[in-house]
Amino acid sequence: MTTITDILATMDYGPAPEDTGIVTDWLERHSGGFGHYIGGAFTKPGKTFDTINPATGGTLAKVTQGTQSDVDAAVRAARAAQPKWAALSGHERAKYLYALARHVQQHARFLAVLESLDNGKPIRESRDIDVPLVVRHLYHHAGWAELMEDEFPGTAPVGVCGQVIPWNFPLLMLAWKIAPALAAGNTVVLKPAEYTPLTALAFAGIASECGLPKGVLNIVTGDGETGAIITGHKDIDKVAFTGSTEVGRLIRRQTAGSGKSLTLELGGKSPFVVFADADLDAAVEGVVDAIWFNQGQVCCAGARILVAEAVAERFETLLKARMAQLRVGDPLDKSTDIGAIVHPVQLDRIRELMDQGVAEGAKLFQGTAPEGCFYPPTLATGVEPASVLATEEIFGPVVTLTPFRTPADALALANNTRYGLAASIWSENVNLCLDIAARIKAGVIWVNCTNVFDAGAGFGGYRESGFGREGGREGMAAYITPPRQKAKKPETAPAAPEAAPRTDGAAEGIDRTAKLYIGGMQARPDSGYSYSVNGPKGGIGLAGLGNRKDIRNAVEAANKAGAWGKATGHNRAQVLYYLGENLSARAAEFEERLRSFGTGKGKAAEEVETAIRRCFWYAAQADKFDGAVHQTKSAHVTLAMHEPLGVIGIACPLAHPLLGLVSTVLPAIAMGNSVVAIPSQIHPLAATDFYQVLETSDIPDGVINIVTGPRDDLARTLAQHDDVQGMWYFGTAEGCRMVETESAGNLKQTWIEDGAERDWIGTGGQGRIFLQRATQVKNIWVPYGE
Repeated sequence: MTTITDILATMDYGPAPEDTGIVTDWLERHSGGFGHYIGGAFTKPGKTFDTINPATGGTLAKVTQGTQSDVDAAVRAARAAQPKWAALSGHERAKYLYALARHVQQHARFLAVLESLDNGKPIRESRDIDVPLVVRHLYHHAGWAELMEDEFPGTAPVGVCGQVIPWNFPLLMLAWKIAPALAAGNTVVLKPAEYTPLTALAFAGIASECGLPKGVLNIVTGDGETGAIITGHKDIDKVAFTGSTEVGRLIRRQTAGSGKSLTLELGGKSPFVVFADADLDAAVEGVVDAIWFNQGQVCCAGARILVAEAVAERFETLLKARMAQLRVGDPLDKSTDIGAIVHPVQLDRIRELMDQGVAEGAKLFQGTAPEGCFYPPTLATGVEPASVLATEEIFGPVVTLTPFRTPADALALANNTRYGLAASIWSENVNLCLDIAARIKAGVIWVNCTNVFDAGAGFGGYRESGFGREGGREGMAAYITPPRQKAKKPETAPAAPEAAPRTDGAAEGIDRTAKLYIGGMQARPDSGYSYSVNGPKGGIGLAGLGNRKDIRNAVEAANKAGAWGKATGHNRAQVLYYLGENLSARAAEFEERLRSFGTGKGKAAEEVETAIRRCFWYAAQADKFDGAVHQTKSAHVTLAMHEPLGVIGIACPLAHPLLGLVSTVLPAIAMGNSVVAIPSQIHPLAATDFYQVLETSDIPDGVINIVTGPRDDLARTLAQHDDVQGMWYFGTAEGCRMVETESAGNLKQTWIEDGAERDWIGTGGQGRIFLQRATQVKNIWVPYGE
């Protein structure tokens, strides 16, 4: 018999099983299978599939496979309910969200047990992390519903939202998705993951218990085919997806040109950086939370430990000792640290990647794990930066360890990934932490902590980790839309540029050669061709016929201008003020140029004057578009910092050849981006005149690059370019579709509109929307008060 004295001596502890009786009884009452939740009621089960307990392999329930007709019915229900739901006051919507939060609290134990049965995660995590965060998100977004009219005036809900969530945090991801959608006045059709649908179905029951109006929330279960039906459905206005990068690319292409709003929260390969002066014991505990939390099945898991060479050996020794104490086993045992892998398919993928890593020279140190769908905590050393273990998302309890010598080495290794979701930095030197945090390309940075989440702070990534944020103000912004006017006459594609000599030109005075503008220099087009630019009476000049190589050169020049993004907002403002001064000094010349295109005298003067005002407005905004300090967890300051995207490609509308260029390029550079601009294809000479103003206005080389020529061909090259981080296109419907499709390669952020939709002269031609589109939010969690 074990005595208390024995326990105090060994610090060992026995099993502490969770009672599953209530949940088991509920599952038995649904032994005939679960239907979908559509229009406020459960449907009869259709063709079903089994959902299994990953810890035992036993069947938990039978769930209906969603079909096209099921999704159609759910979308119809959501569409019918949306106007009345949106018409409710924010206070009325808030009351429903408060009720959902309270009822989740009242059913917290039930949901935690069901989640661990269905997903395989330890009950401690379901009980103490997942369910409380669900409640937090519902309460937080009830507050946003209450404040919608004050905090987001003039905006409207997007409409019907199609949401597809993963299996690693089934209930929490549901809350992340539906809470902001409902708060903003949208209705929802949600598909839970095929492996883990049960807590979503239980939540549907809670929604009914709360009296949520019929059709506001609809849940359709099924596999990836069901998800594809939802994301591609013609009557869905917004798609929100969390899952793999590969599927995210498919959805980007599937929704291209549809007009659907899209947010993607995708994969990651996050660095966990430990400097020599770090508290190594604390950092080791951080690793436990970073990679062995939820069996490593976390998109932001700190899967790559980068440790200073001076302490690498000591850190590895401490980590191995800690690994030996981790308990792998029954998720329903409160003493379990690491539960079951969600499905045998995922377990096979982990093993396959590990075999490949070992073949590439990795050495493994592993803990123990029972038979079945379990994988031991694993430390891999001797992993080269190009190894599969360092580059691919394993999504299992596997971490690599790589030493570094200097902070610059650490930064290079941290950014040596196509992802950019999160990072964790450990050092007693907070200055060093914040310096590295600013330079790591990731959307969430934790300083001396890891995997800290709160509804008050946005979560989301850069690069191939997707775009959009969930949580906080920026998460709410993804579910609302500013007023938009449909173009009375949509823009049509211009005729192909004519590069052959023409005989109807009417040149006057000394001929001016219009070149491209790349890297701060005028450059002849690589093609060696020019094309005719016409006015109302025939040819008025020639412009360079840019091609793929010119775009490549322009992107290279733009990337070299990275110092612009590090300049202070005040310094960028001074340059933009100077630009406005110089444009004003040449106003008469630009008015005459616009008149040569056929613009009336009054309209030409108005366009030039508006362009000058835009210079001053964006100069004023350069040091005033601030971030925020979020109220989140205690003992933390969470900084929401606006950062430039990097290089933005901009395809300008055909109309307003000067103002269309100025109105799009200036907000981008005001926020610290560099730009490759394709000016109006039919009237590019205003842009080639404009680069003469740039040359005299202290704009650093490469910050603004101008390539004239066939807009859609050049835009296609920009959209395909992996060194372009954002793409704005104002043109035809077909061009919009093309840009979104081609941008799927590196999942760059896109902004597409009909070129004739926006009132470029009026207030629609400037505003915070341009600044928001030119930036991304990085949330940095800093210890405060500990």
